[in-house]
Amino acid sequence: MIGSATPTHAGGIVYRTEQGGVEFLLVTARRPPQDWVFPKGHIERGETPEQAAVREVQEEAGIPAAIVEPIDDVWLQIAGESQIIRYFLMRALADGSPGEGRRALWLSPADALERLPFAEARASLRKALDALKKAERT
Repeated sequence: MIGSATPTHAGGIVYRTEQGGVEFLLVTARRPPQDWVFPKGHIERGETPEQAAVREVQEEAGIPAAIVEPIDDVWLQIAGESQIIRYFLMRALADGSPGEGRRALWLSPADALERLPFAEARASLRKALDALKKAERT
């Protein structure tokens, strides 16, 4: 749920349509590198959450993407730091190569749900799927 608190981080739940099916983008985490996550990062000074999400997807996954709509605010405590991550549903505009020493995967919704290690990320992906289904009906 998108809240009124100011997000500290932003990221993208990036999708593409391949052969009639939807695929979602996951990248390896910096720590631990075996975890698969959505690309995200700190919102820099003077940057909007939307700008940060587009930048982080490009930096981490090498994918240019356009924001479709905000999906979720996720509140986490990581290493004693409180984070509010605003995730956006984003449409991939082109292919690319991951940066920052990461790997990237395009997965079906079921496979992405299986790969995501965190319940919050799986919940955000389900919200993104719901948003895509609503868009198809309109």
